[in-house]
Amino acid sequence: MNSILYLLIGAYTYGASEGIYLYKFDQNTGNTEYVNVTQVDNVAYLEVGDGKHIYAVSENRRYPTYADAFYFDKEQEKLTLLNSQETFIGTPVYIAEDMARKVVLTANYAGGITVYRTDADTLLPAAQVLNFEGSGADTIRQKTPHLHCIQFSPEGKYVFALDLGTDLIYRFDIQDGNTDPYLKKETVKTFKVADKSGPRHMIFHPNNKYAYIINELSGSVIGFNYKNGELEEFQTIQADTIGGRSSADIAITPNGKFLYASNRNRGDGIAVFSINESNGHLTKSGYQPTARVPRSIQITPNGKYILAACTNGNAIEVYEINQTTGLLSKPGKDITTIETPVCLKFIE
Repeated sequence: MNSILYLLIGAYTYGASEGIYLYKFDQNTGNTEYVNVTQVDNVAYLEVGDGKHIYAVSENRRYPTYADAFYFDKEQEKLTLLNSQETFIGTPVYIAEDMARKVVLTANYAGGITVYRTDADTLLPAAQVLNFEGSGADTIRQKTPHLHCIQFSPEGKYVFALDLGTDLIYRFDIQDGNTDPYLKKETVKTFKVADKSGPRHMIFHPNNKYAYIINELSGSVIGFNYKNGELEEFQTIQADTIGGRSSADIAITPNGKFLYASNRNRGDGIAVFSINESNGHLTKSGYQPTARVPRSIQITPNGKYILAACTNGNAIEVYEINQTTGLLSKPGKDITTIETPVCLKFIE
């Protein structure tokens, strides 16, 4: 396994930051080295795919909003913008790529999904735009749909979309080949979580038998058994125990032993859970305080470090993972030169 990774850091640009920062990160030592920055507005999320073709969304509250395609040249250590395409639904906050079918999707907080096909790894104009409807039990935070995450099923047959605004997880069948529409709207199935949960991000266990979501409003993690497109809930456990109502991200170590969930705004930090691999159940084993608003967390491919992009703390904090307990410790190698970091992604 290569010791030196590239670390892409997306940042909000309403202050001093400029867009997508490129660093080198040594996953054996935790050391970092600044390389350069590419100017892009308010980068909310990044998709690194094959490590050459990078996609990003800009969380702008003005219209129109865009998804961007980039090419990353490792030899020159340079990120080049290829093109941009309109999302047609406001406030894109997540982007994901189906590499096998050459399709890119965005989850848009204003209430929908945009689907693009790619050509020579540029984005073609939107092939499908899905507007969602409905509301949730929280009359302040759930007046309308708020799509926040797209996750492909392990076998690649389905797309799951999390709607923070309606407490629903949508499942779509994927259309094979180059036939549109990519998402078969007539096949949609929904999975309901508890009222006022606010499902935000989803991740599958490395064994593909379990799925987990972090709920922004309730601060809970829900575990599901997964098989053939079906989600069967088996556990709800709190990551946020003080009612911050802003839980953010979720990550699992490559060996499948530990799960982490970040909380923002009150009691900022990362909840640490151990995973029972025989049934997927979580046991909370600790809590690591962080700088303010850890919006994104990312684990190195070797499972040694977890990084937290602390947006309001203006820091990317680096924590070493105890391989026996999963608990975190500080090696003292944070990146503190980037204002309002939002998203972290590694390229091997």
